[in-house]
Amino acid sequence: MANKKKAHLIGICGAGMSAVAWLLVQQGYEVSGSDEGFYPPISDYLIQLNIPCITGYRAANIPEDVSLIVIGKNAKLVEETNEEVRAARSIYLPLVKSFPEVLHDLTADRERVVVAGSYGKSTLTSIITWCLVHAKKDPGYFIGAVPKNLETSSAIGNGPQFIFEGDEYPSANWDERAKFLHYHPQILLLTSATHDHVNIYPTIEDYHAPFVDLMKNLAKEEGLLIACGTEENAAAFYERYSGRKVSYGLNGAHDWKTADISIGAVTSFKLIHDNKEVGLVETTMLGRHNVENILAAAAYLLGERILTVLEFTAAIEAYDGLTRRLDLKSTKTRLPIYEGFGSSYEKARSAITAIRDHYPDRTLSIMFEPHTFTWRNRNALAQYETAFNDTDKVWMYTPPTQGAATHDQLSLEEIISVTTKHHGQVASFGKDNFEDILSIDDPETHVLLILSSGSFDGLLQEVINASEKHFPAS
Repeated sequence: MANKKKAHLIGICGAGMSAVAWLLVQQGYEVSGSDEGFYPPISDYLIQLNIPCITGYRAANIPEDVSLIVIGKNAKLVEETNEEVRAARSIYLPLVKSFPEVLHDLTADRERVVVAGSYGKSTLTSIITWCLVHAKKDPGYFIGAVPKNLETSSAIGNGPQFIFEGDEYPSANWDERAKFLHYHPQILLLTSATHDHVNIYPTIEDYHAPFVDLMKNLAKEEGLLIACGTEENAAAFYERYSGRKVSYGLNGAHDWKTADISIGAVTSFKLIHDNKEVGLVETTMLGRHNVENILAAAAYLLGERILTVLEFTAAIEAYDGLTRRLDLKSTKTRLPIYEGFGSSYEKARSAITAIRDHYPDRTLSIMFEPHTFTWRNRNALAQYETAFNDTDKVWMYTPPTQGAATHDQLSLEEIISVTTKHHGQVASFGKDNFEDILSIDDPETHVLLILSSGSFDGLLQEVINASEKHFPAS
């Protein structure tokens, strides 16, 4: 054990970084890491994996005999203000890599399947992965979220495929290339390409530029594009791609589509390929957007004849989704509390629509944190005019100040002012009054949807705990 390789991850509590940490453990590394915040679900996940995380950034955190240093992409992970990053890049520079570079190195001999898009990436990656695991195909995979059906969010696997969640965000603070440009896929699934990450990509043309490069890489590999035909930007990339391609969508003239969708505790629909019924699919996942995600998985797994229809439908029936992706947060309270990953307008809208489909007669309250730059940039103000349509009460948490100087930051007061003009019931909350969210007469006539990509500074779990206390399940 004395010669065991050591890897140290700075910013290890990111979803992607924690997944890479486990891949390195599987490759024989002794892994350590550091971060400033340590919150569920990633903190629980690292504890489960027995991977230590040091709280706070210090040069002394780096093992002297380190073999590899992986630095995450975060505004606080810069040499100017972070002594641990400064030490890594000044003393150990030849050993420093971004996590997409590490993923590229680990998958050199695999068929790379990349799921890319503005939204749906984590869920679709996990659906494909779960279906392969359920059918005992032993894939390698990397998911930037915590799946419920799988023990870990990443694995090396021994099967021919490696399934990536392909993020368009820059690779590192010293590498502006989109993460997915390191992966060079043979198969690309494109869910969407709506404008996101406005602090990095101010215009939609800026945002689309890395997707253009991704398509060029795919064409060089003579790869397959599987794209959503109902999202206009993804459809435009599909039309321009000259290689082998397949389209999917709930409506329209696509290669893969659905019929007879029935929304309920178990949602069912017919799977249609080339206008012929392939099979009946049943799922406990919420929302029509998840039906579309399942459809995309079918286009790859069934279209490429990797699984049989029976293997696919059995896996989908057993699939439970991801943490923070419309998952029920507790069974110990009579108030249903769901969490959606509300990092963008489209993700928030799909989560709200899904909850409305499943709870049409209940009062819907939203607990919202404008965590991402996409929500707290001044260009986002117009989104607040319609973001919370079909909801009854919106509880707003203050936006974080991290990175505020890098863009035109909105204040909580500005956000509430615009939102109130279009949604009468809007209020703020914090550590002193978060229990006001639970000031309702009958929890069985209400539903609470949490929307953020952050943690509300740890208040999320306190709200859940308070609900269990106020409205205990019988």
